[in-house]
Parts: sequence; C-alpha cells; structure tokens
Amino acid sequence: MDTVTTAHPSATSTGFIRIILVDDHTILRQGIRRIFETDPIIQVVGEAKDGREAIDVVRSERPDVIVMDLAMPALNGLDATRRILKMQPDARILVLSMYLDDDYVTQSLEAGVSGYILKDAPAHDLIRAVKSVASGDGYFTSRIPASTVARYRARRAEDKERPADLTRREREVLKLLAEGHTVKKVAEVMSLSQKTVDTHKTNLMKKLDIHNRVELVKYAIQQKIIQV
Repeated sequence: MDTVTTAHPSATSTGFIRIILVDDHTILRQGIRRIFETDPIIQVVGEAKDGREAIDVVRSERPDVIVMDLAMPALNGLDATRRILKMQPDARILVLSMYLDDDYVTQSLEAGVSGYILKDAPAHDLIRAVKSVASGDGYFTSRIPASTVARYRARRAEDKERPADLTRREREVLKLLAEGHTVKKVAEVMSLSQKTVDTHKTNLMKKLDIHNRVELVKYAIQQKIIQV
C-alpha cells in the first residue's frame, strides 16, 4: 500500500480537480483516463505524449495536477517538470513511473514533484494520490524509503528558513502578495506592469523554492516580512 498524508483532499474552486496526463503510450493514457473517469471530481482536461507537448498543454489549460511519466522521447519527464515549475511555480506534479531507481526518485524530488507513484499501483491508490497532491499534500509510494523523503523534506525546510537573496523589488512584491493582494493590485501599488510583477513573482518563488501562495505567506511570516 502507498503512503498518503491524512489531510482530507478538497476539490478546487471549480468543484473539480483538473488534471492532464503525460505519457508516450497512447493505450496507457487511455487506460488511466478511464480510471479517473470513475471519480466524480476528477476531470482530465488534456493529454500529452512527451514533455514538450506537456508544457504547451499546461500553459493553455493551467491544470491542478500533472500526472507525469518520466521516460519519454523529445523531452523527458524530469526536464519537463523543471520547465513547468519554472513557468508555473504552483504546479503540482505527480510522477507515475515504472521505475523505482534511487536516481529517478532523488532527481524527481530535487526537481520539485509533489508525489511519486508506481504504474503497478491499484487504481484506487492512483485516485487517492491525485487527490492528496491536489490538496497540497505529498503522496509517495511506501516502496520509497521513508527516510529518503523525510531527509529531502527536512533539507527543503532548512533551506526555506534561511533568508533568500531577494532584490528590493522582489521583497516588495513578496510582501504585497503575502498580504493577499492580486498581481493586478500589486502592479497598481508599485506602478509597474502586470507582466513585470509576474516576472518578479516567478523569480522570487524560484529563489525560495516555493510553489503556492500558502507557502509564500508562511515564508513571509517566518522572515517577519509581514505581521500576523
């Protein structure tokens, strides 16, 4: 059985968890799609046969979860993951792989995936994994040593506690975003274009290795950038 956190997963504001499937085998994607179609809150909004296609689909669909194979032609899953998270830092990526090799697992964790499940897992575990990842919790197969995941998470936590080398502009953007302002409002307050604010936001989230607003707010509180 795979290891999952106990937090209860919830659908997005649309009422559904929107996902895309990335795998170079058409018949496998079709089978996975059928599994997800049995769940009322999961919607498959796109498919891709390699990493390059995945980037395009993510850009157009902005899914909640990307179910990603690792070994693919053109652009593999690891490189696609890195590019997607650079483009969309709050993306949540669940690796679905046949490999349990230490290198694959370690590189996946380093790339920033939110979960890792094997292709021989039961269908109900795959559904649970997607819901857990969508809710903001990680999901890692129990066949990955717990110490490996714990060690990586501890290292990430230590890194996030260290003050990052942010520019003055990035700190200003961070403060306003953490206070709950939209990108549009931040642009108005700072007399910048929304595109410029978006660039600052992407850069600071990359520097901080932060992938969503909740983590951003926690960091701002830890560093006393904002007051609770």
